Amino acid sequence: MDAKKLVAPAANRRHIAAGLLTNLLSSICIVFVNKWIYVHYGFPNMTLTLVHFAVTWLGLFACQKMDVFSPKSLPLRKIVWLALSFCGFVAFTNLSLQNNSIGTYQLAKAMTTPVIILIQTAYYKKSFSNKIKLTLIPITIGVTLNSYYDVRFNMLGTIFATLGVLVTSLYQVWVGTKQHELQVNSMQLLYYQAPLSSGFLMAIIPFFEPLTGDGGIFGPWSLPALMTVFFSGVVAFLVNLSIYWIIGNTSAVTYNMFGHFKFCITLIGGYVLFQDPLSLNQALGILCTLVGILSYTHIKLAEQEEGKSRLAQRP
Repeated sequence: MDAKKLVAPAANRRHIAAGLLTNLLSSICIVFVNKWIYVHYGFPNMTLTLVHFAVTWLGLFACQKMDVFSPKSLPLRKIVWLALSFCGFVAFTNLSLQNNSIGTYQLAKAMTTPVIILIQTAYYKKSFSNKIKLTLIPITIGVTLNSYYDVRFNMLGTIFATLGVLVTSLYQVWVGTKQHELQVNSMQLLYYQAPLSSGFLMAIIPFFEPLTGDGGIFGPWSLPALMTVFFSGVVAFLVNLSIYWIIGNTSAVTYNMFGHFKFCITLIGGYVLFQDPLSLNQALGILCTLVGILSYTHIKLAEQEEGKSRLAQRP
């Protein structure tokens, strides 16, 4: 067998591992940085997201000037729905968090994975084995156990949570399908989507957040606040780029599984580093979630190896 064919999959796995590690570290970092910004400066949430995507585009612009990647001309109509779905994802998840308890919000987020599987099965004719679908059971049980005592439903909150799950699922599916459909890599697609999403966000932010005065977009903000917000934008650049990389090189379902893993790591980290309370219920929930994630990983790798064996046996 050609040595290059053996090296390529191994190199690809290393690249995917590097993307996962980058996403893990940057995602954890941005949670703490954003928390600091909200608590100490009261910076508005959606405006911070706008800054994140603006800095992401500036980072990508600098990368293409350094020949890290070459931009590819893309028709606007091909990515407008991707940009709009991102804005819907930001708006509805914020409204869900605003109108629901943390437990209800987390439980709704856990529903993103089965909805992605449903969308890809119904509209993209992608098949998932029964073993893969069964791994959703311990993950859903785990997230439910973590949020059981904080789940409270209300009509408005349920509507926003449902819309948030649907739009988030569509956004994550489209991130992957658009890369394959348009034959672009993660940087090329994000290079066009980031400014477009920023423009759409600028249009909807006035409906959710004040423009002037304390807590408004245009301040007044101190220099330390602005520097911290910019640093948050730099970290967000790594988060956004790694999300596109992971989905483009694996799948939206794999990224969601990794998201559940990050949720568990965040809970464990809070308990170990900051002595945050961790009940027996939560510990069991973390264990169930990790069992589901490890099962998914094992089954997915086994299916990939089986697929390679079938290809190798073909004449």
